[in-house]
Amino acid sequence: MTTARRPSSSDSDDSGGSQTVRRALALLRLAACGQERGVRLTDLVQMSGLNQPTVHRLLKTLVQEGAMTQDPETRHYLIGPEVALLGLARTRRFPLLTLADPYLADLAEQAGDTVFLSVRHGADSICIGRKTGRYPIQVLSIEVGVRRPLGIGVSGVALLSCLPRKDSDALIRSNGRRLEVMGESPFELMRRVEAARAEGIAHAPHGLMPGTSAVAVPVRAAGGEPLAAVTITAMADRLNARRLPQIVALMRERAALIARRHAEVEQTPARPA
Repeated sequence: MTTARRPSSSDSDDSGGSQTVRRALALLRLAACGQERGVRLTDLVQMSGLNQPTVHRLLKTLVQEGAMTQDPETRHYLIGPEVALLGLARTRRFPLLTLADPYLADLAEQAGDTVFLSVRHGADSICIGRKTGRYPIQVLSIEVGVRRPLGIGVSGVALLSCLPRKDSDALIRSNGRRLEVMGESPFELMRRVEAARAEGIAHAPHGLMPGTSAVAVPVRAAGGEPLAAVTITAMADRLNARRLPQIVALMRERAALIARRHAEVEQTPARPA
């Protein structure tokens, strides 16, 4: 025999203002994926799962508050200046980037190609750091601040591969609408995550840009959970079968150093005020 679950306080909150806040934040996150290109209204509707009148009403308010803008020519929606200004209130937004920075710079110097650091935030991966190498041709595939559904790009695949299979599959399914809008099959993504889980790396012989390749290595906390992903993008011949193992070895070494430094910082007791 089953009994009906009594509504909790969070359930009642979801029916009012809290639900509106959550929906507005969801639209902001989706718009952030578009960066300077923005996102079409139709894509926001499809990816959010909300009906068009609801999305249009929320967007109108966000634009009025400066949290969103609409390009007058393309009609795409972009993150507004108010959000950027609010972010300036946090001067130490990414302590992980601060401690990882010298290792990323050293890796870029040793490998010669572009190095990225990405972290997981909810169901997204976000690039928080980038270092260029000394090779004449640098593949700047993404910008710092790029937010993508987990699994779009090797960094997201590497992050997902650190999670238990049931958790990574659940995240991929939750992003199903967004992945399909971006032309990605959730089932194919699950296959790539499983391959990365087995190999310890996420490798894309054919990168986001024609003639390029990318490889990512996860940075794991002591318990195995993902802290970040270190990614290198390069011209495809720079990550060929002969050179790839050398690059992966360098990446794993720097990933281990970042993880060790992070553990040291976490174990250091805070100084009394």
